[in-house]
Amino acid sequence: MKDILVIGFSTRNIVCSGKRAGYNMFAIDVFCDHDMLACAEAAMKLDVGEGFFTRDIELSRICSMIDDFGIDFDGIIPASGFETMRFPEHLPVLGNDHVIMKEVSDKSRFAEMITAMDLPHPQTYSLSETGDLKYPVMVKPSCAGGGILNRVLHDRNELDSYLGSLDKLPVQIKKEDMIIQDYLSGIPASVSVISTRDEARTVAINEQLIGIPWLTELPFAYCGNITPLITPCADQMKDISERLIHELGLIGSNGVDFLITKNGPVVIEVNARFQGSLDTVEMSTGCNIFEAHMQAFDGILELKEPLNRQYASRAIIYGNCDTVITNDIQGRILEKNVVDVPNTGDVIHMNEPLTSVLSTGRSRDTVIREARSNVMFIREYINRYILSGKSPATKDSCVHDT
Repeated sequence: MKDILVIGFSTRNIVCSGKRAGYNMFAIDVFCDHDMLACAEAAMKLDVGEGFFTRDIELSRICSMIDDFGIDFDGIIPASGFETMRFPEHLPVLGNDHVIMKEVSDKSRFAEMITAMDLPHPQTYSLSETGDLKYPVMVKPSCAGGGILNRVLHDRNELDSYLGSLDKLPVQIKKEDMIIQDYLSGIPASVSVISTRDEARTVAINEQLIGIPWLTELPFAYCGNITPLITPCADQMKDISERLIHELGLIGSNGVDFLITKNGPVVIEVNARFQGSLDTVEMSTGCNIFEAHMQAFDGILELKEPLNRQYASRAIIYGNCDTVITNDIQGRILEKNVVDVPNTGDVIHMNEPLTSVLSTGRSRDTVIREARSNVMFIREYINRYILSGKSPATKDSCVHDT
């Protein structure tokens, strides 16, 4: 098995991990980042228009793109945004069962499943139950990730105002697509798991970077990870994750998101696909997660829970103004240890991911300090570049405070 196609919004981490494992990697990707293209044998860019949802993309369109490669792929991996798509049975999909994916990806249905398993999970409400709410509450899309539309609301007026504003956002979402949950505070975390049909095994426990002010102004946007997360709840989180992944019948690389509250870890959701933490898990442990995923579909689980070699972080920088990527800007970004590098000519809008900074070290403080320094370096250069008039971006759109 050598020729593998990955289909997703952003496939860079999977494609490059696969290449390091010795596979011929191909991609259908919404962003087609500079470094993904360097790892892929060939790639096609998928235009999804404005927004973050793929539900309106016809399967026939994706199948036509697959055919256009002219390759009899040994495996097709649905990544973020495409994990619930039901592919024709003749395609060799290396992903989870379509029916399971529909249930796991729908936060309302997932809440019912978690409750039935007697696992801790935020109380979840539909829009018809707003009269029973105790504020504050968390409002989020029922079938979308990334946290960019998540909001904490403190009363009915705020709730009605936010739901009413969705039609004005440049995303394809309606208030009927949203769910409401009790708001909980704590440390965001995730557990990375590799599983076969018979066994699930933890690879790493990760800290999640959510709404970090020096990376984004969005309060709950996913901003990356730090691996490992050292917590007294580690064994409990590991046991819950392995049980959950096994009982759901998930195979390959899957993850469980938690919030570590004062009362212990609470399950937030399951990511039944490759996760954004892939970079930091591989850098921290030395494992190749893509190879482990491939072996899992053959029923092989040779990967042992590794001793963490080092701390590793991935910090996702969000744009603080509309920016056209020039050769100069791309060159300056590439001076640092970065991934998810935009191509020259790309336009990165306000509050969209710009690039990701990687760092490793012997402590959490070390990797955070290095990441923040490199983020400030990139931000300051872009802001100065735009203010100098060298970029067609609007000067007044930039946030100058770094």
